[in-house]
Amino acid sequence: MGRDCDIDQNIKFLSLVNTPDQQALLDQVARNFASSKGFTVATLNLDHIVKLGQDDAFKTAYERHDLVVADGNPIVWLRGVMGQSVDLVPGSSLIAPIAEVAAKANVPIALVGATSQTLATAAERLEAQIPGLEVRIKIAPRFGFDPTGDEAYKIAQDLCDSEVGLCFLALGAPKQEVFAPFAADFAPKCGFVSIGAGLDFIAGTQRRAPMWVRKLALEWLWRMMTNPARLAKRYAACFRILPGLYRSAKQAKVQ
Repeated sequence: MGRDCDIDQNIKFLSLVNTPDQQALLDQVARNFASSKGFTVATLNLDHIVKLGQDDAFKTAYERHDLVVADGNPIVWLRGVMGQSVDLVPGSSLIAPIAEVAAKANVPIALVGATSQTLATAAERLEAQIPGLEVRIKIAPRFGFDPTGDEAYKIAQDLCDSEVGLCFLALGAPKQEVFAPFAADFAPKCGFVSIGAGLDFIAGTQRRAPMWVRKLALEWLWRMMTNPARLAKRYAACFRILPGLYRSAKQAKVQ
């Protein structure tokens, strides 16, 4: 009975990816901008699946997201095992393409997370890179930010009052994924996109893996080598759940 429950849960987690590729995501975002309809975007990876199995609040928030893409080669591979092909869509690679859609639609954007200096530099570089883009508001929450607390409520209200139509969240998991649907209730015309360290990459405060490393599907190893104290335990947990996810994915295809 327990094994069946685990299989069902794993299949449910893998099935959270409901947007097959970047173009499908951008097309939907453009439609939402045109109708002034808010949305939430999450990028599923193995670390998220570990957290989904441990944190009910994270699970509940994740299930409220409108658009979920596959951020991680293992997710792409496992969905292939299920017979459901999806493309790799890293969250950090979504910033410029979605910002370009916003600029074309004359939708002002917000940046929330990271540090004030990172936000300032990222905003300057994005506006220089993308003609017509307006970064209207930049908010660096205080240390220990509660994604459903008083500060979160104030930020959500600020976003609504500023009439931004897009907000990139660089709060890290699980905070950004919990904050997104929370804030969407108060700013229903705003789209929320969780992008992790994406703004740090743009600002140059963190360095992303070179393209050749990404093409070899070794970005996780690059990241772990740059910060083993923080990431070694995380990736170990990810590797531990892979066999069970693979068995579940094979079972899903049989069904």
